Parts: sequence; C-alpha cells; structure tokens
Amino acid sequence: MTWTPGSESRTAGAMTRLHEALARAEQSRAAAGVRRFTRAETWVHRSLTWLMGVCVATAACLYVPQLAEIVGRRRLVVTVHEWSGILLPVPVVMGLVSRAFRADAGRLGRFFPHDWRWLRTVARTRRREPALAGKFNAGQKLYAAFTVGAVLVMTGTGLLMWFPRLSPLVWRTGATFVHDWLALLIAVVITGHVWLAVKDPDARRGLRTGYVPRRWVREEHPLWRPEPPHPEEPAARRDRRGNDAGMTPRHSAGG
Repeated sequence: MTWTPGSESRTAGAMTRLHEALARAEQSRAAAGVRRFTRAETWVHRSLTWLMGVCVATAACLYVPQLAEIVGRRRLVVTVHEWSGILLPVPVVMGLVSRAFRADAGRLGRFFPHDWRWLRTVARTRRREPALAGKFNAGQKLYAAFTVGAVLVMTGTGLLMWFPRLSPLVWRTGATFVHDWLALLIAVVITGHVWLAVKDPDARRGLRTGYVPRRWVREEHPLWRPEPPHPEEPAARRDRRGNDAGMTPRHSAGG
C-alpha cells in the first residue's frame, strides 16, 4: 500500500465516521428497548452455541452409521469433537471478567419463592406464568444449571476416554456409559431449548443485539426492574449498572 500525503488523515476520518455510526446504532437500539445483555454476555452465549453445535454435530457423525459413511474421515471428526468439547468451559471462564456476566450468573444460580411458584404452576397447568418471572424465569435457571453440570460431566468423562492410560478399565467403561447417555439427554434438552427460542423472537433479539422491547419485559418478565441509567455517567458504566440491577429490593435483586 502506497502512502500519500493526507492518507493518514483520511483513514482517521473514516474511522471516526465508523465509530459515530456505531454509536448512533447503539443509541437507536437503546431508545427502542431495554438493555438485557452486554456485549460480553452475548459473546459468551454465541461462543457456547457454536462450540456446543460442533460437539453435537460431530457426535452425531461418530454415532450414527449413516452420517459416518457420508462424512468419513473419522479421525478428523474425533479430533474436532475432542477439542470443541474441551474448549466449552473457556467462554464461561473468560466471561467472568465481565461484571454484568458475574451478576447474571448469580441470578441464574439463585431460586426465590416466585421461582418455586413458577415451577408449581408449570407442573400443574403445563403453562408458563410470566407474572412470576424476574430477569430469568425458573425454567431458564434450571436450563442454565443443567448446562453447567452437563458440560462439567461431559468434559470429565471425555478426558477419561481421551487418555485411556490414565485410568483403570472400570473407570473408562463407566465414563463411556455416562458420556453416551448424557449426550443423548443433552441433544433432547437442546432441541427443546431451540424450539422455545424459535417461538420467542424478542428473546432471540436480546441475545443478538443485547436489547429487548419494553413491551416484552412487561409481558414476560414483569418482576425484572432494570435500574435506569444516570445521564451523567459514562456509557460503559451505565451498561454495567443496567445489567447489575436485576430486581426491586423486595425481590432481593435477583430473579
């Protein structure tokens, strides 16, 4: 690339205009809805989605004979499956750097009285009760707990299968049994998760852009009370405050 006088200033001007366009887009999204997730949180979810998708796809190619014949190259499929599985905890660990992610992880890990009422309502009527949902409803909390536990178990059993010489035969046999059957359960649970996501475009928008419509918050998560931003605060600090505020004080800032 040839440098000419004034090219540096033109590049700086283009970058400035790009930043201004991104800032305007961010402001328009904020004006249209409520900030539900920060960029760090959406990145963690997107990374987990891709890694889990690769794990499930490669597992299907290893266990379904018809797919194995079509794909071939079993050794490569095994390698991709192993590395995508071992990398699954990495986005979560990296996400812990984000204050908003840690706050939401705390909300997902705590059950309140309205969460137990939500579960009883679902068990009795087979219908969700939005009036009993904070930032996350009880079903989302259970799914998050299952996902964390499943990833840990699958990683542990997978390592025993990956390095067979490090453990006795009975351990490897048990690890294979648990790994295979838990993989089937994970596939079923993910299918249900995707099915529910397809039915809720506003929730998908929240994970894609970080913002959800105010109407959706009122209808689906009425117990969630995001703290309004303070005009004098920088944008980054406003984002953190908005995501750390989960509930009104009487609901223990969780939900």
